[in-house]
Amino acid sequence: MARISLNPPRSLSLRLAKWYSRRAYGKVMEPALVFGHHPRILRSYLGFEAKVGRWRALDPTLRQLAEMVPAAVIGCSWCMDFGYWHADKLGLPLEKISKVPDWRAHEDSFTEVERLVMEYAEAMTATPPTVTDELTESLRRHLSDAALVELTAMVAVENFRSRVNSAMGLHSQGFSDACAVPPGGVRP
Repeated sequence: MARISLNPPRSLSLRLAKWYSRRAYGKVMEPALVFGHHPRILRSYLGFEAKVGRWRALDPTLRQLAEMVPAAVIGCSWCMDFGYWHADKLGLPLEKISKVPDWRAHEDSFTEVERLVMEYAEAMTATPPTVTDELTESLRRHLSDAALVELTAMVAVENFRSRVNSAMGLHSQGFSDACAVPPGGVRP
């Protein structure tokens, strides 16, 4: 159960966020309702997310992995639920995506660069971060400087999302129910 009402005061920003959310995702996203209690934060957050959505230096599969690993480490079921849905919409293989929470046990399902991206995401999510020069150099053999910067930013963005959603008590909202996560796949 959410730790704050999901019925914030009405505002123009909230009405626009709800309209867009229904149109783009089929339902009102609960994080928007949380941020709706502070319209300035809601507007800033929505603007930021719109800009993040236009980043294109990182391969979409690597980006999805970079987003899902911190959500799994932090334990944000809302983010994992949405992540499965988003991966499905991108046409990514859900068989692979379903293994992200326990990726080390399924290393052979991932390419070398995918494993490095997930290791980097874990290292960035640790408190304190445990990113090493060696790990970064291994990634640099596969990624451009722009892609490495974007990877780092995406992991940080997902840490923000997952920590806010977890702290606010948000849980799965049913997005992944609309996609075919393989039987036995890890469900959020």
